[in-house]
Amino acid sequence: MIGVDASPEMLAQARKRLPDVAFHEADLHRLPLPDNAVDTVVCALALTHVPDLAAVLAEFARVLRPGGSLVISDAHLLVSYLRPTLARRRGTDGRPSLLAEHHRPLSAYLAAALPLGFQVRQCEEPRRPRHSLDPDTAPDPLPAYVSWDLLHWCPEASAAALDDSPIAVVWHFQLDGIRKAEQPDQIN
Repeated sequence: MIGVDASPEMLAQARKRLPDVAFHEADLHRLPLPDNAVDTVVCALALTHVPDLAAVLAEFARVLRPGGSLVISDAHLLVSYLRPTLARRRGTDGRPSLLAEHHRPLSAYLAAALPLGFQVRQCEEPRRPRHSLDPDTAPDPLPAYVSWDLLHWCPEASAAALDDSPIAVVWHFQLDGIRKAEQPDQIN
C-alpha cells in the first residue's frame, strides 16, 4: 500500500494511524510511481479540489496496470446547491480560508475517464439518511452559518431539501486490458 497527499499535515496524521505504510508528499498530477506500477488506485474526496479532472485521471491511468481498478469518491454536485462552502483553517497563521472547489456533473467524470480507456464498472450515489422533523431531536442537517441559520427555524423545509439527497458519488472504473498506445492503428 502506498499513500500520497499534498498536505504534510495530512500525511503526519496518516503515518500515526498506519506506521507501516509508505507515504509520499506529492501532487495528484505527478504521482511518485513508475508507469504500470499498481493494480488499484483509490482517490477519496479529493477531486473536487482539482481544477483539471482529465489531467489527474490521465496520471491515474499512467500508474495503473492494464486491467487495474480506479475507485473514486467525491462530493456530489447536489451538495454544492444544498450547503455553503465553509471556511477551513490552512497554514500556520490559522486564518480561515476557502479551498477551491470544483463541483462537477457526473458526466464530467465520464468525459475525462472514457477517452483514457477506463470502463465504468459501478457508480453509486450514497444518500443522506432521512431525519426526524422534530427540531428538538433532529440532528443538525448542516453547520449553521449565515442564512443557513434559517434551517433551524423551518425544519420541514430543511428536511425536504436535504433528506435523502445524494451526498457523494462513488465510481469504480477499470482500465482497459490493452492500453491505447498498445492498440494497433485503425484505418478509418
